[in-house]
Amino acid sequence: MLATPSRVAQQCFSVVIAGCLCLRLACTAATPKLQDGEVKRFIGLFEARYRSARTLQTTFLERYTENEQTVRTEAGTAYFRRPGKMRWEYEAPERDLFLVDGKTAWFYVPGDHTVTRVPAKQSSDWRTPLALLAGEMKVSRVCARVELAESERATGEGNVVLRCQVRGASADGANPHDDRQEADVPASPSGGKGDTVFFEIVRGTGELARLLVRQSGGVKVEFRFENWRMNPPVPDSLFRFDVPLGVAIVNGELPAGDAPIK
Repeated sequence: MLATPSRVAQQCFSVVIAGCLCLRLACTAATPKLQDGEVKRFIGLFEARYRSARTLQTTFLERYTENEQTVRTEAGTAYFRRPGKMRWEYEAPERDLFLVDGKTAWFYVPGDHTVTRVPAKQSSDWRTPLALLAGEMKVSRVCARVELAESERATGEGNVVLRCQVRGASADGANPHDDRQEADVPASPSGGKGDTVFFEIVRGTGELARLLVRQSGGVKVEFRFENWRMNPPVPDSLFRFDVPLGVAIVNGELPAGDAPIK
């Protein structure tokens, strides 16, 4: 008995649906492996981009927002030097300084005649993880896990955004100050359960374009980078802080996530 046209159509439709389901299951099973491979490739590019440089220089724009409202925008120049030293010179709207000399993190506000200092490994400031640029350049020292952040929009065409699960904020309770940390490189900040960190890099070169931190309560801290220079002639004295006369030293911690609001 010949099948009626409607029955033939129904059978064909069933075959197509079954094929689509099988294809979807196959793609779903393959996707995590493909993503893991992509993530490893991007991390490799990022690490290779900066690993050979002894000194680095870049201009940056820092934006601090709360509930999508910009609270503060600052700009300046950052320098990095091995092992584990960095200097952030804020030039606008005010001239401030954040410096890590390998042992101590300093935040100097000339207008307030005060400088805050804290052991670098105890600093929870979100700039300290970037000291990996002046270390062995291993993302695993900062991130317990890295994955593609497909839902996070990149600021540059062709860039890729990676989501970093910061050590110490992970579910496994990993210690950010474990034996894998270099002696003089600041550890990653302790973070909170609601904090998420993103690295945006240039897909083809691995150059760091942006660091984004989303904190609980609608707080977002963003650093955008441009004009990277590899091995500029930067003297070691640039990473030493000499307390000026009349400036009070405050021993303590900076607010987690950023410098004090001025």
